[in-house]
Amino acid sequence: MTTPSRRDRLRPVELLAISAIVAVFVGLVVLMATREVELAGIFLCVAFIVVVVVLAMLQLASTSDQDDNDMLGGNKQGDGDDFH
Repeated sequence: MTTPSRRDRLRPVELLAISAIVAVFVGLVVLMATREVELAGIFLCVAFIVVVVVLAMLQLASTSDQDDNDMLGGNKQGDGDDFH
């Protein structure tokens, strides 16, 4: 079994960081527009959850050929060596 690369291990952290940045931006916009801290906090939390879910769904939907190949547990069949 191979160990995941550093990029694969840090991918969830990247998704959470992007979600946090977008959520803080939304929270600040709502805070400046309404001057209500409670409402800004609610929008911040909702934006964080929505962005996490959307990014996770997009990541699941976009799989590369290598990911498909790993899930099937075999080599690429396009090289001609697998069939005789």
